[in-house]
Amino acid sequence: MKSSTRTEKGTVIVDVVGQIDMGSSPVLRKTLLDSLKATKSVAINLSAVRYIDSSGIASLLEVFKEARNSQKRFVMFGVTGAVLQVLQLTRLTGIFEICETEEQAINA
Repeated sequence: MKSSTRTEKGTVIVDVVGQIDMGSSPVLRKTLLDSLKATKSVAINLSAVRYIDSSGIASLLEVFKEARNSQKRFVMFGVTGAVLQVLQLTRLTGIFEICETEEQAINA
């Protein structure tokens, strides 16, 4: 997994490429939590992620809880395929804020 960050209209966007699994989820969690400290809004681009395991889901939930506790925004976009299926199976699509596009994630 590789990730990079950029800022658009006050929102930190974390672009993720590859698989989010036990080996990579701690790094992603740290990146997301550090981004959350620096801004009021973080959006994660999952359009290039084809696989996520339970440790990846746990990391996303931890960041979601931290955002909620600190009254900040955490949104996902580009969620498709296997990642969307995992979120649906775990019934997390109703918990996470999920947008289709980057523009929606930034402007919502």
